[in-house]
Amino acid sequence: MNFYLFLATVPNFEEGQRIARILVESKLAACVNIIKDIFSLYKWKGKIEEDNEYLLLIKTVEEKSDLLIRKINEIHSYETPECIGFKIEKGSEKYLNWIKEVVK
Repeated sequence: MNFYLFLATVPNFEEGQRIARILVESKLAACVNIIKDIFSLYKWKGKIEEDNEYLLLIKTVEEKSDLLIRKINEIHSYETPECIGFKIEKGSEKYLNWIKEVVK
């Protein structure tokens, strides 16, 4: 089984908490960490933008990845939300088994 860590940014803590709750309650993610006060600089619609955002660290399994991406696109307030995933190459077997059990 393949495990994934997804990154997604949100404009505020409340939206991050709402998205995290939906993902965990629907078993699309085992855990979501919310990191506050990140600074983002990016190009959007031809202009350089700067924002303070929150970063979601979302842990899941490959089988739930496509559904997770669709759900984030559906419930996120951004027109084009960030949602990028990385395969977890190594990890505590006990923790990875926990992820698998939670999203089952």
